[in-house]
Amino acid sequence: MALIHSFEDDGNWLFKRRGFIPIVLFVLAVPAVYFTDYSSMSPSLSTFINYLAAILSFTGFAIRAYTIGTTPRGTSGRNTDKQVAEQLNTSGIYSVVRHPLYLGNYLMWIGIVLFTKNFSFTIIVSLLYWIYYERIMFAEERFLEKKFGDVYLNWSKKAPAFVPNITTFRKSEVSFSLKSVLRREYSGVLATVIGFVYVEVLIGYFQWGVFHVGDKFVMALALAVMAALVLRSLKHYTKVLSEEGRS
Repeated sequence: MALIHSFEDDGNWLFKRRGFIPIVLFVLAVPAVYFTDYSSMSPSLSTFINYLAAILSFTGFAIRAYTIGTTPRGTSGRNTDKQVAEQLNTSGIYSVVRHPLYLGNYLMWIGIVLFTKNFSFTIIVSLLYWIYYERIMFAEERFLEKKFGDVYLNWSKKAPAFVPNITTFRKSEVSFSLKSVLRREYSGVLATVIGFVYVEVLIGYFQWGVFHVGDKFVMALALAVMAALVLRSLKHYTKVLSEEGRS
């Protein structure tokens, strides 16, 4: 099999299993926290890292929210069985980066990884994330090239794959929909909050030998859980969040 076809097959296989990444990170976080020497870290540095981690995750969510809120049905979905693209998105955030959802995912999860304060773990996860998603992005782009031809190729020459180029920004052709974000992103936000709480519990246990969660984390988790339950109920049992032409 030619290498280009091997990469494409690998990408499609990984695409269907990308939902397992959070589970893998949760497992790897255990040894990462266990082998981190928190006693040698100054309080000011620790606080700085905490804020930086939160900012990275929030930025990732903001990127995902803008992407989801400005794309029509049939694109940028949570589909896991196969590639889907009824039309090619080239405006809005897609005018500055070709894979904004994967960029958002990376920032959301790398914030949690950085929260462990294990810098080697952060670098390793970043490299593994790139190796994993590079195959997925390759497969997706092969699919788009076959379906849209020169239109896709011309767009891909202008918009970078992963690192945004804000100088090429063009206003989205689709208006922003808060309903789309509320309908589709509550589970991701909840998973991110759970990730931060999980790392906080690990740090408390390995550093002090107790299961402890700060009041701010408890409050954040409670709010995230309640919001997720409410939004899930609205999504599945009402039409409050329904919209024509949106996923």
